[in-house]
Amino acid sequence: MRAVCQRVTHAAVTVAGSAHASIGCGLLVLLGVAREDDAAAADRLAAKVARLRVFDDDRGKFDRSLVDVNGSALVVSQFTLIADTSRGNRPSFAGAAPPGQAEPLYVRFCDAVRAEGILVETGSFGTRMTVELTNDGPVTVVLE
Repeated sequence: MRAVCQRVTHAAVTVAGSAHASIGCGLLVLLGVAREDDAAAADRLAAKVARLRVFDDDRGKFDRSLVDVNGSALVVSQFTLIADTSRGNRPSFAGAAPPGQAEPLYVRFCDAVRAEGILVETGSFGTRMTVELTNDGPVTVVLE
């Protein structure tokens, strides 16, 4: 499981031209689920995302997490994060979990972040979306 976490002042998802979800201050989390992932991986990564210290404290140092700043998370499923580009120029997605496996783990991840006391908005699983964000910093961290 791989999460690209971007600190944002605003992020939104549009589906078929209609607003679907949005957040203010928090993290946009692009989540890729691999074939070998399981519920324990989703829970572990969710806890890590919730406690990722990428928000400034009073001294301007990264010392606060979503939990500490009462931030929100917008979680968007993105199987392309599991791409293998080791051969040629066309990515292979063979390592990505199929939808029947990935969607329940995506939902579990979102529920586990919510269990940390964080407001979670979601994209639309398996749907073509437009994602808009204002990256704050910019700060982007990849977690596995």
